[in-house]
Amino acid sequence: MEGKSSKCRYLGFIVIFFFAIIPFSFSNFTSTQYGDALSMSLLYFEAQRSGHLPHTQRVGWRHHSALLDGLQHGVDLVGGYYDAGDNVKFGFPMAFTVTMLSWGVLEYGKEIKEAGEYDHALEALTWATDYFIKCHTHPNVLWAQVGDGNTDHYCWQRPEDMTTSRRAYKVDENNPGSDIAGEMAAAMAAASLVFRTVNPHYSDMLLDHAQQLFEFGDKYRGKYHESIEEVKGNYPSWSGYKDELLWAALWLYKATNKENYLEYAISNAVSFGGVTWAVTEFSWDIKYAGAQIIASMLLDEVKDDKYKQTLNQYKSKAEHYICGCLNKNKLNNVQRTPGGLLYTRRWNNIQYVSNAVFLLTTYSNYLKTTNQILKCDQTEVSPQEIFSFAKTQVDYILGSNPMGLSYLVGFGPKYPLRVHHRGASIPSYKKWKEFIGCTEGYNNWYGHPNPNSNLLIGALVGGPNDQDQYTDRRSNYAQTEACIYNIAPLVGVFAKLHSL
Repeated sequence: MEGKSSKCRYLGFIVIFFFAIIPFSFSNFTSTQYGDALSMSLLYFEAQRSGHLPHTQRVGWRHHSALLDGLQHGVDLVGGYYDAGDNVKFGFPMAFTVTMLSWGVLEYGKEIKEAGEYDHALEALTWATDYFIKCHTHPNVLWAQVGDGNTDHYCWQRPEDMTTSRRAYKVDENNPGSDIAGEMAAAMAAASLVFRTVNPHYSDMLLDHAQQLFEFGDKYRGKYHESIEEVKGNYPSWSGYKDELLWAALWLYKATNKENYLEYAISNAVSFGGVTWAVTEFSWDIKYAGAQIIASMLLDEVKDDKYKQTLNQYKSKAEHYICGCLNKNKLNNVQRTPGGLLYTRRWNNIQYVSNAVFLLTTYSNYLKTTNQILKCDQTEVSPQEIFSFAKTQVDYILGSNPMGLSYLVGFGPKYPLRVHHRGASIPSYKKWKEFIGCTEGYNNWYGHPNPNSNLLIGALVGGPNDQDQYTDRRSNYAQTEACIYNIAPLVGVFAKLHSL
């Protein structure tokens, strides 16, 4: 009897363990569910809008805000996006968001159209690019930020109520910012490709701005956080500006087909680190992996042999990144959580995952269409294997993980309810028009244990820690804050998964 009882307990433990691992070992998300994720991701951008909201606004709990931005400086800087749960408009990560969203539309536009979300994708881009045009007031002047992160973070107010500083900060000839100028150039060049057929005039305008910004950033070199003290505590360019200039040059080559931009990426490949930096992360700060992937994919387009050798060097570094994500390098692989999620660092780790997913998916498509395989240190990997791994990361994000929690707000039966977000946590301005002060927001809503007053649908939060654990608490901003650059790379990937 004792033995049988022990055996039953043992079998019971196996059954429990088996069912416990099913949620993050196997996913059964349907095409419709991936389509839902796509729709939600684009809806999130509307929740992050700054400025005068249009009558087509679908996120009903938001209202007009920051309608005087730029006025004290004699310029119109109304519009754009709040980057996360605060009320500052940070130009550097916003530009990267647009570059990645544009790239996703370029790669997966057909799939986005089939899902019925193409117009919303274009609207998400236009809301930012209209703002970027306003920010570029002179060939050598770019307004980089509106609002001060330090004073903003002392207040917990809806954007509709904010009383914090709306001072704007710019880079120019005397105060250079090659990194933000380069990223803005990349964003507008990439977006110009998106709009080329649907709005040629707008496309040409974006391309003109992109070329001027690149010339400005290249001629007057410097890091923007050394020119603007206020960005140091939020989005400093730790990797410098050389990666952005390479990244911008490659995007401008794709947008214009002008050989001088390719020449730039080739001649500066060594001195700027394009073929010497082997990296395992890609983010709003570090663009090397993205530039290396783009350069690799040009190999089959560029006919002149004088460029092939350097492009192959770019490809070698690009594949180091891909192999690192797949854990196939001898050294320098990306860490993973026990549940299998790529893990780079504790602060908003999910951004590195979504960027990796996009590069993995896009490169696997490239290898498949060119009939190639990936050669890593340890083994060869097929395009399908690369894509399959990318899909595991998406599925983890959507709920196939040890906590059974979707990190995309609104998706599935269980997701974060206490996102670190001022506007979402406080009752809507439309329902509660009473002014909410700086400390009042902290006292009444920031630390309150209740779920947020408004559901921030489509927000992709920072995600779990290195042990797959997540604490849904507003004050836990390393995990619970969502950012526009977290979700932008997944828009195209969701569309591709929906199409399958």
